[in-house]
Amino acid sequence: MELLTGMLVLVAFLLSPLPSLSLNQEGLYLERVKLSLADPDSALSSWGRNPRDDSPCSWRGVECDPRSHSVASIDLSNANIAGPFPSLLCRLENLTFLTLYNNSINSTLPDDISACQNLQHLDLSQNLLTGTLTPALADLPNLKFLDLTGNNFSGDIPESFGRFQKLEVISLVYNLLDGTIPAFLGNISTLKMLNLSYNPFLPGRIPPELGNLTNLEILWLTECNLVGEIPDSLGRLAKLVDLDLALNNLVGAIPSSLTELASVVQIELYNNSLTGDLPTGWSNLTSLRLLDASMNDLTGPIPDDLTRLPLESLNLYENRLEGSLPATIADSPGLYELRLFRNRLNGTLPGDLGKNSPLRWVDLSNNQFTGEIPASLCEKGELEELLMIYNSFTGQLPDGLGHCQSLTRVRLGYNRLTGKVPPLLWGLPHVYLLELTDNFLSGEISKNIAGAANLSLLIISKNNLSGSLPEEIGFLKSLVVLSGSENKFTGSLPESLTNLAELGSLDLHANDLSGELPSSVSSWKKLNELNLADNLFYGNIPEDIGNLSVLNYLDLSNNRLSGRIPVGLQNLKLNQLNVSNNRLSGELPSLFAKEMYRNSFLGNPGLCGDLEGLCDGRGEEKNRGYVWVLRSIFILAGLVFVFGLVWFYLKYRKFKNGRAIDKSKWTLMSFHKLGFSEYEILDGLDEDNVIGSGSSGKVYKVVLSNGEAVAVKKLWRGMSKECESGCDVEKGQVQDQVQDDGFQAEVETLGKIRHKNIVKLWCCCTTRDCKLLVYEYMPNGSLGDLLHSCKGGLLDWPTRYKIIVDAAEGLSYLHHDCVPSIVHRDVKSNNILLDGDFGARVADFGVAKVVDASGKPKSMSVIAGSCGYIAPEYAYTLRVNEKSDIYSFGVVILELVTGRLPVDPEFGEKDLVKWVCSTLDQKGVDHVLDPKLDCCFKEEICKVLNIGLLCTSPLPINRPAMRRVVKLLQEVGAENRSKTGKKDGKLSPYYHEDASDQGSVA
Repeated sequence: MELLTGMLVLVAFLLSPLPSLSLNQEGLYLERVKLSLADPDSALSSWGRNPRDDSPCSWRGVECDPRSHSVASIDLSNANIAGPFPSLLCRLENLTFLTLYNNSINSTLPDDISACQNLQHLDLSQNLLTGTLTPALADLPNLKFLDLTGNNFSGDIPESFGRFQKLEVISLVYNLLDGTIPAFLGNISTLKMLNLSYNPFLPGRIPPELGNLTNLEILWLTECNLVGEIPDSLGRLAKLVDLDLALNNLVGAIPSSLTELASVVQIELYNNSLTGDLPTGWSNLTSLRLLDASMNDLTGPIPDDLTRLPLESLNLYENRLEGSLPATIADSPGLYELRLFRNRLNGTLPGDLGKNSPLRWVDLSNNQFTGEIPASLCEKGELEELLMIYNSFTGQLPDGLGHCQSLTRVRLGYNRLTGKVPPLLWGLPHVYLLELTDNFLSGEISKNIAGAANLSLLIISKNNLSGSLPEEIGFLKSLVVLSGSENKFTGSLPESLTNLAELGSLDLHANDLSGELPSSVSSWKKLNELNLADNLFYGNIPEDIGNLSVLNYLDLSNNRLSGRIPVGLQNLKLNQLNVSNNRLSGELPSLFAKEMYRNSFLGNPGLCGDLEGLCDGRGEEKNRGYVWVLRSIFILAGLVFVFGLVWFYLKYRKFKNGRAIDKSKWTLMSFHKLGFSEYEILDGLDEDNVIGSGSSGKVYKVVLSNGEAVAVKKLWRGMSKECESGCDVEKGQVQDQVQDDGFQAEVETLGKIRHKNIVKLWCCCTTRDCKLLVYEYMPNGSLGDLLHSCKGGLLDWPTRYKIIVDAAEGLSYLHHDCVPSIVHRDVKSNNILLDGDFGARVADFGVAKVVDASGKPKSMSVIAGSCGYIAPEYAYTLRVNEKSDIYSFGVVILELVTGRLPVDPEFGEKDLVKWVCSTLDQKGVDHVLDPKLDCCFKEEICKVLNIGLLCTSPLPINRPAMRRVVKLLQEVGAENRSKTGKKDGKLSPYYHEDASDQGSVA
């Protein structure tokens, strides 16, 4: 009986369903795909065998058809996976949807992608794909959506793309396509969206054949290097909703056929070279909401039918339109944005402008309008910005503006306005900018200004405003700029002004203000400019002014101030100081007893110092006393001279470096374990050991007792580091900060970081007058010296490639691995040093800056950097972040590829970046590459050249991060390794080991 029971249990077990330990075929394919990809964030951790399910339908990003249970969709967006495109996915027979958006899919797009026969949606945007577009994409018969935005595809658009059968969307934005926009794209009759913006195409016209795309809804060709006229055929795009041809070089008139686009909502034609009058017929565009034809050369009047449209945006600035603004523009019931600035428009504005339209943004600046400002501008109570600077408006400001609670920005300067400012206008609660400068306005500042809680910029200079400044100004906690110069203000400064902690500029010069200056101004911690010249102030200069650490402009001239000059003023770093023509007395502080400051103190009879023109009020007795003192000085000087000759003869050998070195007064600060003392360093500072010199000091090679060498940078106090000769930004000399700041930055930066591609700072030695920085010695000097000297032949392409990858890893470490990140600010070939094996180290951190936690660009007081390497936005905005370094690094790449200097008389007014771009366009790549490089490496050199051009993009947003630059450079080497492999048991010269010593912030 027991035997029978056991047999029954065994049979039941054998007949019961077992847990699945195997995957179906699609699961096996996906498992192999997972193995082919790098997955640092374990995004594919769910891609594995499940004892309860033999299909991959429950895996992350995988969706299956509910009927066939086969994989239909894969979405791995933002998964941080890397590797080549997984062609194995094309074996999923029912796959229709595939997106790998925002990953690191690299290499080239393979031809066998044509095996994805059922694919309808393919999104590979924001990856690292390179090479040319494969013609095989057109062999996908069911493809409707193709997005390859934000990769590095280059070359031409393949001719096969004209054969797409069902394609509705194609986006190739932000690539490196460098052919022209082909006419055969007009054959894709199913196309609804064509987006080719932001590619470095060769100059070319808009193909008229695009007018055949009758189903097209979006045509986006921004910054595509388009030339010629806009073809009339675009008027046939009856379903077009968005037309964007901005940022090109289009010429000629706007074709009247565009007014036949009945469905269009948005037309953007800004920043071209369009001419002629605006066409008529705009009333046909009943759906139009935005028209932007700014930054062109348009002329003539604004058509009446355009003003009758229910526009949401009208933007026609920077043209040369003529004639009066038509009165019918006031009849547009939906018009809420009117931008017509920088034209030659004239005449008066319609009296009821804004009466029937909910205007929000009005900008009519830089025209020739006359007459009064319409009182109805804010009739609907929605006006936010009113900008009318640089016109010839007359009359009074309308009282209605004072009731416009929605206003945030008001600029009415540089007109001929008269009368009093409406009292309520001073106190609008949301206005942050109120500019009324250079008019003929009169009256007082109303006490209603207390209600302007958001006011940041109050600019009312050059008017006829009078009365005293109200105490209520001190309630404006957000006020940054108060500019009221050249008015008729009287009375004393209100004590409440000292409450303005955000105040950065206070300019009230050329008024009739009087009284004493506020005694306590310690709250003005952010004050950068203080100009109270040409008033009637009296009393002492407050001692507290010497504590305003960021003040660099101080003008108190032409007042009645008395007493001594505060000694604390010597603590300030002033670019402008003027206290002349007052009643100051006493001795001049020693720091100011220099010829450069003489004009700053003239006109103060009681003020004395060693400067010509001071102490004019002293009598002849004082002069006789001076004669006696001078005689004594001459006698004493003679004795000193005699003894000095003897002393010099005995000691001159110890003064070869220009200064005596007292070893007992040196302070040593080490950053690594040292095998030497400061005395060994000091003994080696001999002129025979100098290996370099500059405006900040000298560099010595010092051989230690153990046989090792170090490099010693000797900095003298008070010297400044300036840009290389010939550096010129906006006709002004580029200069850096004082050397003390450079020493501090160098120590704080290099003393904390450890990385194999950052030069090692062993220690620093300091004394009162001299500072020494001791680095590891780099036998091959700097990349710039070697590359541009007769020894440049030593740098073959494999060596240059190794150098640029090393330098990129060093900068990537600064930008991405240091917390907070560090911006070098002076990346150049002379600051990349080479060891005995031509390994590269990034050096010279004298102007480096730490990026704040917000990641926002930091504003510098002056430009730092070297000519030819400075990013365009940094030179003009003084905003610095990692993108500035990336531009400079791109210039170094171009130096290595071309063998040319960043600036050269041969370039004319161009720098290296512009020379490379223009030469590529006009003569081809062979005229750019360094002829000393072996032509067998041409393909790899061209790829690195493309990376350099990407890094030097004029728009910072288009420049890749340094971490991505490293990946791109390593991929060039990886591709070469796959072709060359190992030769004769040695690694290919492109082989570059991963950094084992990543280092960290100390």
